[in-house]
Amino acid sequence: MNIDDLNWKILKRLQANARETFADIGRQVGLTAPAVAERIKKMEDLGIIEGYITKVSHAKTGHHLKAIITLRAFMGKLKPFLETVKTYKEVVNCYRITGNENIVMEVVLRDQFHLERFIDKLIQYGETRTHIILSNVVSSAPIGKDTF
Repeated sequence: MNIDDLNWKILKRLQANARETFADIGRQVGLTAPAVAERIKKMEDLGIIEGYITKVSHAKTGHHLKAIITLRAFMGKLKPFLETVKTYKEVVNCYRITGNENIVMEVVLRDQFHLERFIDKLIQYGETRTHIILSNVVSSAPIGKDTF
């Protein structure tokens, strides 16, 4: 599907606030609420809109440490790790990548003791590197027509 300018405007509004009403979006983009609803439904059906999420403050839920951990899997350990990582509640994002490491994970942890225990679980699969996140500079930046 070719995404027209109106759909890009709708996507921009939804990425800023997925709970914005169809009527409010319609006023911003020059459509009626039913027309906005129809366009959104079509973008959902086509997989352009994959879903809606709730952002949760990790710090306010008691997870005071956030880190990026890379894993360079030992021979024969990558596939078992790919299945196991899905069960780790600490992992909020995990990517299989190219380069010297095989995996990049974004994790949230209660404290440095939790981090130590988590790394102990990982080292059976490979060599890890941990980078503590100090602050968030860009997060969930919207995709727009001019992104490409």
